[in-house]
Amino acid sequence: MKLSQFKFNLPESLLASEPSEHRDESRLMVLHRDTGKIEHKIFKDVLDYFDDKDVMILNNTKVFPARMYGNKEKTGATIEVFLLRELNRELRLWDVLVDPARKIRVGNKLYFGEEDLLVAEVVDNTTSRGRTIRFLFDGTDEEFRRNIEILGETPLPKYIKRKATPEDKFRYQTIYAKNEGAVAAPTAGLHFSRELMKRLELKGVDFAEVTLHVGLGTFRTVEVEDLTKHKMDSEQFIITDEAAKTVNKGIDNKRRICAVGTTSMRAIESSVSADRHLKPAADWTSKFIYPPYDFSIANSMITNFHTPESTLLVMIAAFAGYENIMNAYDVAVKEKYRFYSYGDAMLII
Repeated sequence: MKLSQFKFNLPESLLASEPSEHRDESRLMVLHRDTGKIEHKIFKDVLDYFDDKDVMILNNTKVFPARMYGNKEKTGATIEVFLLRELNRELRLWDVLVDPARKIRVGNKLYFGEEDLLVAEVVDNTTSRGRTIRFLFDGTDEEFRRNIEILGETPLPKYIKRKATPEDKFRYQTIYAKNEGAVAAPTAGLHFSRELMKRLELKGVDFAEVTLHVGLGTFRTVEVEDLTKHKMDSEQFIITDEAAKTVNKGIDNKRRICAVGTTSMRAIESSVSADRHLKPAADWTSKFIYPPYDFSIANSMITNFHTPESTLLVMIAAFAGYENIMNAYDVAVKEKYRFYSYGDAMLII
C-alpha cells in the first residue's frame, strides 16, 4: 500500500489539547471488523463488550518528565533538551534532541535550574537535532533522578500549544503505569479509570501487563510513499512469563484478547512463537505493521484516533481493514470525535 492512501482531512478544531473531565467518559467508537458496523458509545461502555476470562493486554510503561530547558554556557541562550533514552546509567549518558540545534556543538556545556541543579556536556552529534550528552553529577542515582523530576516537564506532544500543567503529570499517564522509560504516553490506556478497571475485574476479565517504552519513533513522520521502505526506530519491550501465560490461556480458551493500544500490539506481535502463542521476551523491536498483515495474538484492540499518514493509522488499517478504517475516520470527523493523545477512543472487535 502507498502512504498517500492514508490521507484524510482533519480539521484543527478536532485536535484535543485537554483531557476529558473524567478518564472513562471520553467518547468511544465501536467498529465491527466483519461488517464495518459502527456504534457510538462512552468509554466506560467498553464493559459491555468483555466477559469472564477475556484478556486485556496493557502497556505499563511510565512517562518520565523528558522535556527540560537549559542555558548554554557563555551566551545564556535557552535550549530545549528532550531526553530520549538513557544510554549508560553509570556515566549518565543520554540520547537527546536539542532545539535550536544549530547552536549546540560538541564540547558545549548546558546548565539547568536556577542553582545549576544539573550541568551537562555535549559529547556527540547523532542526527541533525540529536545529541549525546553527559550529565556531570556526583550524587547518587536517586538524587540525580529527583533532579530530573524537579527540572523536567511532562512531554506533551508538540501539537498541544500550551505549557504542561501539574494536572498533565497525572493525566498524561495511565493509572497502571509502573516501569519508567517512555517519552510519550500509551494513549489508549489513558481512558481507564480505577473504577472501570475494578468493574472489568469483577466481570472476570484478566489483565496481562507488558512494557514497551514509547519513543518518539512511534510518531516519526513517514517520508516514503512505498510503506515497505519505512524504517521504525527501535523501542525496548518486556513480556514477562506471567503475562505470556495469561494471554496464552485466553488464546487456548478462544476468548477475546484485546490489545490496549498500538504499543501493546507492537510488543506482542514482536514475540510470537511458531504455534502463534505469546513468548516471554526482553528485547528491542523496530517492527512496522502495515497491510496486509496476519495478526497472531489479539483479536480486538482499543486505540485512539491518529494522524493522517501515520504509522499508527497504517497499523490499525492492517488490523480492521483499510476500507473499514477510512470509513470510520470519515464518520469520526463528521461526528466531531476528538483526535490524538487526549482524544477519544475506538474499540475494534
